Amino acid sequence: MNTPPPITVVNVGYRSTHYWVVGAGTSRLLMDIGWPGTLGTLKANLARVGIPLHEIRYALATHYHIDHAGLAEELKREGVSLLVLEVQRPAIPLMKTWVKPADRYVEITEKGNVILSFEQSRDFLAQMGLSGEILPTPGHTDHCVSLLLDNGFAFTGDLPAEALAFDNPVALASWRLLRAKGATRVYPAHGPVWYLEDMPDAPTS
Repeated sequence: MNTPPPITVVNVGYRSTHYWVVGAGTSRLLMDIGWPGTLGTLKANLARVGIPLHEIRYALATHYHIDHAGLAEELKREGVSLLVLEVQRPAIPLMKTWVKPADRYVEITEKGNVILSFEQSRDFLAQMGLSGEILPTPGHTDHCVSLLLDNGFAFTGDLPAEALAFDNPVALASWRLLRAKGATRVYPAHGPVWYLEDMPDAPTS
């Protein structure tokens, strides 16, 4: 019986934002996508850690803000398909309203996008060798999503940490969902990796 390859997580981020390459062997998913106009920086960071760009099959933005999805269309032109949850689709065309010409943003088109429902995410990830699911985790924006692997790794983007979300009931509800689904280790888009066991459960009211 073949043993599945171990899950690897590599940070290829820059400019204060983490971009996590989540892999099972040479089948890799990029969590959050990069600032516009910075494809060269991303390629350099990938090369530095020995990850060929062609091994990144898909990219998933936790939400459509410029530091998390600004490089999406440029990556699609390199052969990386964009995973989009249905809840995120209305947010994509709005992103261009936040950029300036100097940002060199390339507008995201529908071509090359893979549209998923949350219910479809587990089966889709399994095709990549990843055991887990994509969950709705609003709290920073209403279209935020998180990747939660069955080993407890949670990639949460800009979801406010529980300790900072005491006045954000939507974010606290997202953390309760992640805890209930088995999240243990949190990979945020900003700041260090941390463990849920180090934090008290989110308040219920």
